[in-house]
Amino acid sequence: MAVYAREVGPGREGSQGQFPLTQNVTVVEGGTAILTCRVDQNDNTSLQWSNPAQQTLYFDDKKALRDNRIELVRASWHELSISVSDVSLSDEGQYTCSLFTMPVKTSKAYLTVLGVPEKPQISGFSSPVMEGDLMQLTCKTSGSKPAADIRWFKNDKEIKDVKYLKEEDANRKTFTVSSTLDFRVDRSDDGVAVICRVDHEALNATPQVAMQVLEIHYTPSVKIIPSTPFPQEGQPLILTCESKGKPLPEPVLWTKDGGELPDPDRMVVSGRELNILFLNKTDNGTYRCEATNTIGQSSAEYVLIVHDPNALAGQTGPDHALIGGIVAVVVFVTLCSIFLLGRYLARHKGTYLTNEAKGAEDAPDADTAIINAEGSQVNAEEKKEYFI
Repeated sequence: MAVYAREVGPGREGSQGQFPLTQNVTVVEGGTAILTCRVDQNDNTSLQWSNPAQQTLYFDDKKALRDNRIELVRASWHELSISVSDVSLSDEGQYTCSLFTMPVKTSKAYLTVLGVPEKPQISGFSSPVMEGDLMQLTCKTSGSKPAADIRWFKNDKEIKDVKYLKEEDANRKTFTVSSTLDFRVDRSDDGVAVICRVDHEALNATPQVAMQVLEIHYTPSVKIIPSTPFPQEGQPLILTCESKGKPLPEPVLWTKDGGELPDPDRMVVSGRELNILFLNKTDNGTYRCEATNTIGQSSAEYVLIVHDPNALAGQTGPDHALIGGIVAVVVFVTLCSIFLLGRYLARHKGTYLTNEAKGAEDAPDADTAIINAEGSQVNAEEKKEYFI
């Protein structure tokens, strides 16, 4: 302490109004923390850093504690900065910067150490799972500080209805976090990736994930697909039995009307296909495809009706009678329209001469009527009447 007094004494008056300035620091476990103490104005007054146990780490540029993790970054009359590498959870606490004036002035900086969560693990899955079973998956991670957050995703869609449990670890500093997901599986879940994601501020926005790909066993689903929608007599037909299931269904079984295929020479089974060569009317009937795996059995039916190619051609040709009827109706409507239009124009634009204009109604004899008619032609225009 005598050394402290010698260095502090000369600057006592000039440093009365000065205070050291520090900042709190947060660092991820295993990282490096920089502790900085600054003084705006200082007249040769010493600065010192001490740890939460009040052990001196550095006094000006002199190292006081033998710890290889602690190094000097910068030392001057205005700043004392040190670094602590490979930070552990035990390094967390309140550090003190002291300015040796009379009296000594101090500033506190709290060092927060984040515990990095371990890579999560998913448990509870046993392969395979049968369709309709209830599945329970648990995701767990340890060593986080503060406690990490766990989220579940299936088909990139987050699942919200989950259970969450947080437990303090034996060191009483970190936490073990677990989350349980319950859901009933179906065939659409086969091959789906269920993801457990751990979010924590110590992970620098890069979450840790665990993934479990589901394997679901289910009974086959069956569908029959014909090679043509209109099977015709004399032509071939291929019926494809499309079956899906897990485990993969065994070779399918084809039957006709509840019995074996009647004509093996013309009805050839190749894998999942039934090939019927040269269709005829005797092939009409109900064809059944049956698929089986270790989980169960399923089937589909196809009713075959063989069409006469000549009848189909007649059905698909143009209907001339229908076309002729439509043309006749159009012509009739057109003629009626022309006739009505002509009458309309005649009634609204025609003129006529009244009996008065003709002058014949009141004549006593034929000669007088002729004279009156000739005389009245001059005023015929005045005697015209118009329909309005």
